Amino acid sequence: MLNIIICDDEKVLRSDLKRILEAELGLMGVSYRITEYGSGEEMLTEYPNIPGQKILYLDIKLDNINGIDTARRIRRLDASAVIIFVTVYPEFVFQGYEVRALDYILKPYEKEKIIRSLQNALSVLDLTKESCFFLDHRKGSQRIPFDTIQYFFSKQHKVYIVTTEGTQSFYGKLGDLEGSLPSCFVRIHNRYFINLKYLDSLEKNCAIVGNTALPVSRSYKQSLSIAYARYMLE
Repeated sequence: MLNIIICDDEKVLRSDLKRILEAELGLMGVSYRITEYGSGEEMLTEYPNIPGQKILYLDIKLDNINGIDTARRIRRLDASAVIIFVTVYPEFVFQGYEVRALDYILKPYEKEKIIRSLQNALSVLDLTKESCFFLDHRKGSQRIPFDTIQYFFSKQHKVYIVTTEGTQSFYGKLGDLEGSLPSCFVRIHNRYFINLKYLDSLEKNCAIVGNTALPVSRSYKQSLSIAYARYMLE
C-alpha cells in the first residue's frame, strides 16, 4: 500500500491537499493511506513504523525542525521516499536538491499542479502501471482500476473480472495474470485470484469476498493467511 504523508502546521492547508489527493487517487485506483502531521518532530518519531512506499509533502517553514532539516533526517532513514516540498517561499526551493526532492508546490495550492506532481511521484515509484487492469476488446481497451476489482476467476477458457460495478470477461488463462497483478492480489485456488482489500473473513475452506464464499485450496491456505496478516499490518 502507498503511504502518503502530509507534514504542515496549517491544518486547513493539510485538509485542502488531502482532499485533492484523495479524489485523484480514487480515480486512478491506487490503494493508499494518508497520514497528517503538524510538526516534523511528530512525523520523525513515527516514520520508522510506517511501511511501504511513501510520498512526503513537507512544508518548508515548520516550527522547531523546518522542512529541509526534516527531509535531511528522512533521507538518513529512507533513500527511496519521494519528497515534495510545499511552501510560500520559492527562494528556499533550491535547497531541495540536497535531499533529492522531486518537486515543490507553492501555496495557495493549484489543483492542476498537485495532480501533475502526484502523477510524477507515482511514476517514480512505478505505481502507475499497477493502478489499472487493461481489458482489450473489439471497441478498444478498457481501463479497470485494480482498486475496484474484488476477484478474478476462470471458467471454460475465459477469465472473469468481478468488480464493485459488475462482472466482465475475456478469453484467456488465469495463470497468465500471475506476476502482473499488484501485491494485494493473491491466489487462493487454481481458478481464483482475490483482492485482499475485499476479503471480509477466512473460514475453514473458503474466503468471504464481497459477500461471496470462494473456495480456498489446501495448497494455498497457509500463503493466504500470511498474505492477509501482512496486508492488515500495512
